Amino acid sequence: MSRGADGVTMLPGERGVQTPFRRFVSDYCESPLAVVAFFIAVVVLFIAIFSPWIAPTDPYDLKKLSILDNMLPPGSKSMSGTTFWLGTDALGRDMLSAIFYGLRTSILVAVSSAVAAQCIGIVVGLSAAYFGGIVDTLVMRLVDIKLGFPSILVALILLSILGPGVDKIIIALIVAQWPWYTRVMRSTALAERNREYIEAAQCLALGRARIVFRHLLPNCLPPMIVIGTVQVAHAVAIEATLSFLGLGLPPTEPSLGLLIANGFEFVLSGNYWISFFPGFALLIMIVSINLVGDQVREVLNPRLQR
Repeated sequence: MSRGADGVTMLPGERGVQTPFRRFVSDYCESPLAVVAFFIAVVVLFIAIFSPWIAPTDPYDLKKLSILDNMLPPGSKSMSGTTFWLGTDALGRDMLSAIFYGLRTSILVAVSSAVAAQCIGIVVGLSAAYFGGIVDTLVMRLVDIKLGFPSILVALILLSILGPGVDKIIIALIVAQWPWYTRVMRSTALAERNREYIEAAQCLALGRARIVFRHLLPNCLPPMIVIGTVQVAHAVAIEATLSFLGLGLPPTEPSLGLLIANGFEFVLSGNYWISFFPGFALLIMIVSINLVGDQVREVLNPRLQR
């Protein structure tokens, strides 16, 4: 037997009273792999936010580039004595700095598109589930039509019309992703719509907007948090793929997909580092975000907890 923080005697294996946040953190930390993935995701986010200050150089400043420093292997030094730990590309850009800036763009595009698509999906999905009838039918038919096409195909079609650019690819990803959020929100809201607390709110003659956003929405958010983390990783992969194909970001913008594409033609000649290091950074970022989302799903869903 032991005593909890409040002095109450507890049986062996019995936990003390915890706040929801502390309980979430304790459950999340039970998986060492999830903790490592969360740490990597935090490091990637830190690099993305502070890349202009922590990067050794600005790889997209033409005044700081030298053609004499092109295609240097990892660990080489420039004529001025600067060490390129991950080598340089065909334009003489420091690969480490270029990866830092590429992570910044990937996080910006992925998070912006995911947040906007999630907001649209929440509003549309809640409306379809709560009002039902013709509204639900029209929304779900539109969602079914969109989900009949791969997200990357929709993004490709939109970018071929809009052209390359950060704002254009964010718009394309929003259009490609919002139906996923809508379907998840609708299915979750349908399960919650007939609960007792919703019927009680209706008996009290509360307004529809208050019932939907004050009572129904908070109980539907956990699945949306999970799908949000997964869709961020998906958006990162789509942006890199589109940039690799030359339809995402213009060459003047930093992108991991562009860095991989620029070094792809030099792989067979032995200059592997131009594509390998950006590809490895992209892989680590996507895997860490997916692992974080998977663990969050297990913590928020008691049925999946071991």
